[in-house]
Amino acid sequence: MNNKIVKKTLSILVDADACPVKNEITRVSERYNLEVIFVSNGGIRPFSSSLVKIIIVDEEPDAADTWIVNNLVSGDIIITNDIPLASDCLKLGAKVIKTNGQTLDQDTIGLAVASRNLAQNLRETGEIKGYQAPYSPSDRSQFLRTLDLSIQKSI
Repeated sequence: MNNKIVKKTLSILVDADACPVKNEITRVSERYNLEVIFVSNGGIRPFSSSLVKIIIVDEEPDAADTWIVNNLVSGDIIITNDIPLASDCLKLGAKVIKTNGQTLDQDTIGLAVASRNLAQNLRETGEIKGYQAPYSPSDRSQFLRTLDLSIQKSI
């Protein structure tokens, strides 16, 4: 599938399949007149904003991640909870924000990768069960603050 987009300015690229803050991202992008690109394997409803582009990739593993890495421009803002994707994007000069508002950067990505790998290993050995705290209103508020601040620093 050829979904190449030619971008000229700062964009927000979103690993959109399990993203709980799509509406918030859209509202913030409209305030700053920034393009948002939601990348997904499918199942995303259209948005009325002309600033929103939806890219549907093949259903291959990591197809959305590959598209994001191949299409980001240094300085873009990436929204993802995927630690390997975040690491790849940081190497290319992007800014990365998790959906709870935590930023990942060169100083924090190493610990995030190590923690992810440890948790994955512990789940595989059965020592811990998969558990993720529910997404809270404070997570949403922190995300909005972080996104707004990141955009202000970038424009």
